[in-house]
Amino acid sequence: MYRQQADKPAQARNTFLNEELGQVGYLLSDKTGTLTQNRLLFRQCCIAGEIYGDSSVRAEDVEPMDLSWNPFSCGGLFMSAPSLVERVRGQQCPVSRQFLSALTLCHTVMAEWKEGAPVYQAASPDEEALVGAARELGWVFLSRTRDFIIISELGVKRQYQLLALIDFTSKRRRMSVLVREPEGGLKLYCKGADIVILERLQKDCPHQERTETALELFAQACLRTLCVAVRSVPEAAWEQWSKTLAQSATMATCDREAVLEKLYDQMERELQLLGVTAIEDRLQDGVPETISLLQQAGLKVWVLTGDKKETAVNIGYSCKLLDPDTRLLEWQELRQILQSPDPGVSFFKARQTELWAVDKETAGAKTAVVLTGPELAEFDQRPEWGASFMSLAEQCQSVLCCRVTPGQKADIVTLVRKHTNSVTLSIGDGANDVNMIKTAHVGVGLTGVEGGQAVQNADFSLSQFRFLQRLLLVHGHWSYQRIALFLRYFLFKTCSFALVHIWFGFFNGFSAQSLYESWFIALYTIFYTAFPIMCVAFFQQDVSAEGSLKWPELYKSGQKQEFSSPLVLSASLLYAVYSSLVFFFIPCGVFYNSAFDFQTMAVTVSMAATFTATIEITLLTRSWTKFNIASVCLSVVSFFVCTRITHNSRLFLESPRDYYFFGVSDQAFINPVVWLTALLTAWMAVLPSVTTHALNVILTVHDKHKVHSTSRQPVELKFNFRRGTSLRRSSYAVSQGAGPRRLITSATSIHSTVPAVDDKVTESSNPTDSQGQNSDAPCWEKANDTSN
Repeated sequence: MYRQQADKPAQARNTFLNEELGQVGYLLSDKTGTLTQNRLLFRQCCIAGEIYGDSSVRAEDVEPMDLSWNPFSCGGLFMSAPSLVERVRGQQCPVSRQFLSALTLCHTVMAEWKEGAPVYQAASPDEEALVGAARELGWVFLSRTRDFIIISELGVKRQYQLLALIDFTSKRRRMSVLVREPEGGLKLYCKGADIVILERLQKDCPHQERTETALELFAQACLRTLCVAVRSVPEAAWEQWSKTLAQSATMATCDREAVLEKLYDQMERELQLLGVTAIEDRLQDGVPETISLLQQAGLKVWVLTGDKKETAVNIGYSCKLLDPDTRLLEWQELRQILQSPDPGVSFFKARQTELWAVDKETAGAKTAVVLTGPELAEFDQRPEWGASFMSLAEQCQSVLCCRVTPGQKADIVTLVRKHTNSVTLSIGDGANDVNMIKTAHVGVGLTGVEGGQAVQNADFSLSQFRFLQRLLLVHGHWSYQRIALFLRYFLFKTCSFALVHIWFGFFNGFSAQSLYESWFIALYTIFYTAFPIMCVAFFQQDVSAEGSLKWPELYKSGQKQEFSSPLVLSASLLYAVYSSLVFFFIPCGVFYNSAFDFQTMAVTVSMAATFTATIEITLLTRSWTKFNIASVCLSVVSFFVCTRITHNSRLFLESPRDYYFFGVSDQAFINPVVWLTALLTAWMAVLPSVTTHALNVILTVHDKHKVHSTSRQPVELKFNFRRGTSLRRSSYAVSQGAGPRRLITSATSIHSTVPAVDDKVTESSNPTDSQGQNSDAPCWEKANDTSN
């Protein structure tokens, strides 16, 4: 589980949850940056209703455009749109120029000049990708201070006065900047989720219908979308708005938030739609195979994302979360089922209809639930639906939650934990996944470009999603087997050893006299029986790592607690009671009314207990190594050596009260009756275990090594989503915290070596490629969201 490219090994940040890795029943995963590479590529855009670029062509196969006229071009644009370049350079489309100006101005990116070229430092990779795409097309962000933003538009430097920066929040789902143009006009540039941008457009907005069609096409291509809009602000409106904004600074905190929200909403109205950006974020290597294996292992995989519903569903098909013939259960149908008197019966009847499935046996497995954040909010008003929903979700293949906030991600994990007994595991890579990671039983953080907040709050750290295969199916399965085996063995050998005193009490009048020598009691647990079980805990493997991945169904033993259930532990306890009876009564019957004394009987019982514990651990050990063999031999030899030492007459002379068994072992170890009695007792004690192992081998000999796994057909990426009355959602996720507006607006200056405003643009070199994308969060906010 080591990624050589990034030099990032897996880390266990919590060593108390190893056994729970082998019992996970629900995997709740973030999407962006977790399932995807977090490497953003600007693939398409729609400006004034016209679509530019072709996402059907692989990014590596895109024919590069001739951008030699742009001294700042670095070849990082994976979109071929010569017509767009021609229109922009020929000043044939004013909307295109405003669109690119919005991408260059509406952000929180910082620019640092190195070797005559700007190097961008963004709060998140997707914001850097948008600014980088605008740079390739001739709109170059040069620098910023607290009050000004300097850009280059086709080689002409322009300085915009920054009047207000309205930051992104999970409630607003948009970001805006209010600037004064060099000509003196006021413009508000806004970008955000289409669900909030489209409802703030002016009436009869041109190109809206064609832009909405483009949104659907981009979603079908699994691209992440973002709407861009503009508004011309009158001077009088700005003056009145700024006065109210200044007055709100003196209000109490609780009142100020409401006033500010109203002010922001007032300014972000009557917008004119400029266009839509479409960005590609590819799946990580091995994600489809990993999800398929985990589903075969019995895990319920849920994906919690802030993406648009259509985009998330298509990603679900491509990563094998959904099968090609999976039917989607949406909110309208789900709500009717939950409102019925018996949701389970209603769901069963719905599955029998032609709408759901023809095969009754596989109907449940071919159903997936798709919900959005606003729809999930209704569960807060109807808490009684929680149990019914979870009972239905257990019968479905998966659950896909779209447009959810970080708080809702944690609420979903809480819902699963409340209404199921399964172990939950959450995995994410960004700050907006922290709540979800901390709420689950086991939290896994992915190390990526989103910073270390997810890793710092997680129990385990991985560098790739595909490493979950080995973490759960191999190490999780082994850990559960080892700890369950340890518990059973420890319960058996301790209780069988200690309960002998109860039976001895019936013969000594419960006088508190111990049957064992005091030194044997001390050394039995820490020396005679400790090393073999420790080696089993280190090296035990019921199957190899390759076998665990080849037969993922083996993982279900941990989910069902087959080796640590109350029934199994009760059987181990009964086994210990039986062995303790054998330990006492067989030697007692042999030595009763004989020439052997009480101390000889005590040594015989001690020998039998040690032999029994050693035989039992030998039967339980599956993976024999040189350490296991050495530990077993050491345990037996140490018993005889230590017993001879503690029975030494010299020690008795030094401390008669501590070494009162002097000389007993010298006579007992050479007496055949003692040896025969100890061996007979040990054999009778382990007889149930030997019989159980023998019957298990006989009854399962024909099925041994026949663990079947169902082969899956390749999943074709296609759009099987039924739109109907469902609302369109932006593919950009939402986060709880605000972005870096405070840093930008409060800074006295941002130092960078920038040419004078009137100078000509010089050629640039050593460009910076845009990086990946954040985890289900908009390009301007996620890396700074630390409130989770």
